[in-house]
Amino acid sequence: MKHVAVIGAGKIGSTITRILAATGDYQVTVIDRTLADLAGIEPHKAVTAVALDIADGAGLTEVLRGKFAVLSAAPFHLTVSIARAAAAAGVHYMDLTEDVESTRQVKEIAATASTAFIPQCGLAPGFISIVAHDLARHFDSLEAVRMRVGALPQYPSNALNYNLTWSTDGVINEYIEPCEAIVEGNLIEVPALEEREEFALDGVAYEAFNTSGGLGTLCETLKGKVRTLNYKTIRYPGHAAIMKALLNDLGLRHRREVLKDILENALPTTTQDVVIVFVTVSGRQNGRLVQETYANKIYSGVVAGKLLSAIQITTASGICAVLDMLSDGALPSSGFIRQEEIPLDRFLANRFGSAYAQSEAGHRKAG
Repeated sequence: MKHVAVIGAGKIGSTITRILAATGDYQVTVIDRTLADLAGIEPHKAVTAVALDIADGAGLTEVLRGKFAVLSAAPFHLTVSIARAAAAAGVHYMDLTEDVESTRQVKEIAATASTAFIPQCGLAPGFISIVAHDLARHFDSLEAVRMRVGALPQYPSNALNYNLTWSTDGVINEYIEPCEAIVEGNLIEVPALEEREEFALDGVAYEAFNTSGGLGTLCETLKGKVRTLNYKTIRYPGHAAIMKALLNDLGLRHRREVLKDILENALPTTTQDVVIVFVTVSGRQNGRLVQETYANKIYSGVVAGKLLSAIQITTASGICAVLDMLSDGALPSSGFIRQEEIPLDRFLANRFGSAYAQSEAGHRKAG
């Protein structure tokens, strides 16, 4: 049995804890700031709850000592502190952050660490990078890689056409921070919420627009190899216009806590959601210009005896699959590991990664 620590007892952290404990293969120490924050963790013989201020680097390092790995489901601004504690404690490190600068610092920490550092293990960045890189391997040369992901309510009922299914801090951050992209072969930054497009999938209309962090490390990996590379978040039409008004016209990009309070008190959560993964890659195969597309929808369902939202399932399954693969020796045991270095077939064959495979069959196309 491997002993691991999970940082954060929110929606995703509690889900990770639950599904790891249910396997009987992991003993989980879940850590959050106060006992009140830990109240949602269900009692289980394989789970220990510890109240600790994550900002206490020395205290966190001590709790992590002797563990196999630490999995961070904490807000992005705590990422670097947790990574430093992992390095000091000599444990493997995984996180779910979409924050670009935090990941750059994690990479610097990994350079002198003795264990594996694998950031961005969720949905986007995370699984989306594994899919995109797998498709890209089929081409002799690449023209364009376009990645689209959305976590949406199945039954939208407000002007934003949105429910809170994920970290509010994370959503706000990706709507504000600059977005990496490759345009005409050059790595540049583009503004969030811009370059809006519309498309339909299975007869449903969607919009997509730039958001930060979804590309993970793919820009670095594919720089010099592709003409166009971009990532956009999928929403129902009308969402981007309202968010731009809130952030720009009302100035709430400079008052994130106010915007967070508004959203969390106005938008209900839901378990009736759907995660959409849509990746299109074009390039040359044997001299011909060819396009391949991966399209997948994942819905909410029962996991480890509990009904979970689609975003809980996909995000938690991603990081748990990476942990499993690291534990089994399928991934390097030291150094900085990019998501695109993880083989798609091995990921989908994993007991946790298979959550993505449930509706994956028949959704890969070439044309």
